[in-house]
Amino acid sequence: MIKDIVLFEIEEWAQQKLSDCEAGHDWWHIIRVRNNAKLIHKREGGDWNVILLAVLLHDIADTKFFDEVESLMLIDQKLQEYQIDQTTIDHVIKIIQNLSFSKQWTENSFSSLELQVVQDADRLDAIGAVGIARAFSYGGHKDRDFYNPDISPQEYRSQEEYRSSNSPTINHFYEKLLLLKDKMNTKTGSSMAKERHRFMERYLEQFFNEWGSNDEE
Repeated sequence: MIKDIVLFEIEEWAQQKLSDCEAGHDWWHIIRVRNNAKLIHKREGGDWNVILLAVLLHDIADTKFFDEVESLMLIDQKLQEYQIDQTTIDHVIKIIQNLSFSKQWTENSFSSLELQVVQDADRLDAIGAVGIARAFSYGGHKDRDFYNPDISPQEYRSQEEYRSSNSPTINHFYEKLLLLKDKMNTKTGSSMAKERHRFMERYLEQFFNEWGSNDEE
């Protein structure tokens, strides 16, 4: 069991590292993912220490903001400083390496219940009302159109295509967010995703109704 003071200091370090990230990927995102993970872990099980560390540290290696290789090395070093056993550290690193949606286009032989829990918890925060807010926050951060009817959603064939895309935010719903419900790993994650998915569908219906009515005026 990792001591509370160690977890507190790791949290402080992670919060500081994420201090310059935009609102959709800031410390509040970590808190929401942790809350999701607690609910999923309660029903699905897994090693909570591994799950918690992966949740706290996963966005420090997010390639949208950081260099992945350097960040993973930094995480490894930080956890070693707190004398966390190397087996746990390696597990946490592997979860972070395989967490992202874009990793589906890369070869991956790693799987664990803890990865499934963290991945579901993270994906849940990408959908529903919060997911909508996060999508537009990041789109604004990248200076993207929130919608352009002349640009259709894409079907990506590689990690490089996905990561280099600058498509409008509404397209992101069709390119990723609406796909997540069927990509949940656990029964609990799948159950939690359904209402959030329906909310996005209702939102998009309203969005296009309003967009259409504006065209007619």
